[in-house]
Amino acid sequence: QKYAQRPAIAKALCDYMLYYARNPRKALELASEATQAADFKDWWWKARLGKAYYQLGLLRDAEKQFKSALKDEETISTHLELCKVYLRLDQPNSALDQYGRAAEKFAGETHILIGLARTYDMLNSLLRGVSFYKKVLQFDAVNSEAIACLASHHFYTDQPELALRFYRRMLQNGVVSAELWNNMGLCCFYAGQYDLTLSCFERALMLADDNNMADVWYNIGQVAIGVGDLGLAYQAFKIAISVDPNHAESYNNIGVLELRKGNVEQAQAHFGQAMRLAPHLFEPAFNGGLLAFKLGEFQDSFELANKALEAYPEHIESKELIKQLKAHFSSL
Repeated sequence: QKYAQRPAIAKALCDYMLYYARNPRKALELASEATQAADFKDWWWKARLGKAYYQLGLLRDAEKQFKSALKDEETISTHLELCKVYLRLDQPNSALDQYGRAAEKFAGETHILIGLARTYDMLNSLLRGVSFYKKVLQFDAVNSEAIACLASHHFYTDQPELALRFYRRMLQNGVVSAELWNNMGLCCFYAGQYDLTLSCFERALMLADDNNMADVWYNIGQVAIGVGDLGLAYQAFKIAISVDPNHAESYNNIGVLELRKGNVEQAQAHFGQAMRLAPHLFEPAFNGGLLAFKLGEFQDSFELANKALEAYPEHIESKELIKQLKAHFSSL
């Protein structure tokens, strides 16, 4: 109550407790006292009450406070906070409606457009998301998130040349990271610019740390397979699992390469390790199932093929394998 009568100090103290001390309970007490002192007419305190409720997980109370704050004063930050509440409540359509109202009120505000694009991405409506990322770039031509998302979209829609242009734009803007050089290396490879591919990966390795080096080596292995250098690919995947022993994709690919060498037991061991590390991947389960089928271990093959379909129900090769196994079982 003592601080609530002195708004200047109270506001600084409230922000300190919310953002630095991470003590939303105390911030809530102060904000409720200050709101009463301001006769429930100060939007700022209502917004801080909403933020405190949000941090405490009381999402419906937070929603009420943010809506009340918006009635008093429409601000961009309050709209964004309310959308965050709806997303935490798993109500993306309500969030989209709120973002839409905010976009009408604050035309050209990039934070709102980015929020719309992210929400459409989460709903797997990728083309709608891409259209909003393009709008963001009309208002803010150096927005890294929009550029990176458009680059990713073009890469996965088989337009690596366009993706490369966006990644180069990020480099011109001063963004330098292992992930960026890694992605540029992949774009160069799929665009047929083989001379630039390895130099990009060299830059990526120079900038990489223990968190992302395994992914860089894994991608080098994929490029090596693409150009037919299986020795380099094998070495790259081995380095990847030496950096990160939990890198399941590398174990799966080593299993395939071991199988090409005729090392059946080692291939099975690598597929099994990949499945244990990443049950969500369908490739090791399918590869293990196909190998078991060729070895005549039909029951194991059937189980592994079903496991692959659990991870990816639309996988055509797994369905074909199960069809062959059922035909074999019915003939016994």
